[in-house]
Amino acid sequence: MPQHKLDPIDRQILSELQADGRMTNVELARRVGISAPPCLRRVRALEEAGLIHGYHADVNARALGFEVQVFAMVSLARQAETDLSAFEELCRQWPLVRECHMLNGEIDFILKCVAPDLSTFQSFLTGQLTAAENVASVKTSLVIRGAKDTPGVPFEVLEERLKQEA
Repeated sequence: MPQHKLDPIDRQILSELQADGRMTNVELARRVGISAPPCLRRVRALEEAGLIHGYHADVNARALGFEVQVFAMVSLARQAETDLSAFEELCRQWPLVRECHMLNGEIDFILKCVAPDLSTFQSFLTGQLTAAENVASVKTSLVIRGAKDTPGVPFEVLEERLKQEA
């Protein structure tokens, strides 16, 4: 359950900004049916509450020459909190690692990596990732193609759940 109590307008603001973070405040206010000043106040409050982390461009990696996308499943030798945190910090420092998620089960982490070519990824894999302290094993899967890549959350699912609870 969300920690913040959001009204329908707040949820609609989040949904609209998630779909198009570049729209003006005036356009956002029009879409959610309120005037611009209270809309801006609501957006600022959502940002301060940590519900909006930032605004980003959806960059075409392939068009920029990043032809290789790989998921790396990493198992650590030790899983004490200090070891997990140390590995997460390493991931934050590696530019090729775009996402890092700790998992429950046999694999400790899954990493989403991008690279301009297979050789660059292979150098990272053998020179940094598998060589990192506490890394016991790494299994990789090269992405052939992506069928869906939708960031954010499905607001329609949230709205349906809220209707059922009412």
